[in-house]
Amino acid sequence: MKFLKEHLRHSYEWTSGLNHSIQNNEPDRRIFDRFNGYQVLFIINHFGKSLGKLTFTDGARIEELISTQLPLEVKSELSVFNWLRGVYLYN
Repeated sequence: MKFLKEHLRHSYEWTSGLNHSIQNNEPDRRIFDRFNGYQVLFIINHFGKSLGKLTFTDGARIEELISTQLPLEVKSELSVFNWLRGVYLYN
């Protein structure tokens, strides 16, 4: 399943410029904007692929972790992905 804009529970900015820069399909050192819907969807879907299968429940849980628990010092897409691995998989 691909998590879509319609599935998000929080409000986000939809800055189109960032959507085009996410085409490489891998998190990297780009600055992660937790308020940009395109980046949040990108991380949710990429993390879901790494799990093997993304369900609606998984996507909602990942979104909730990003919006409520992501530390401010986690600044890049790669660091968000790595943080999610630790929080999601080991808790």
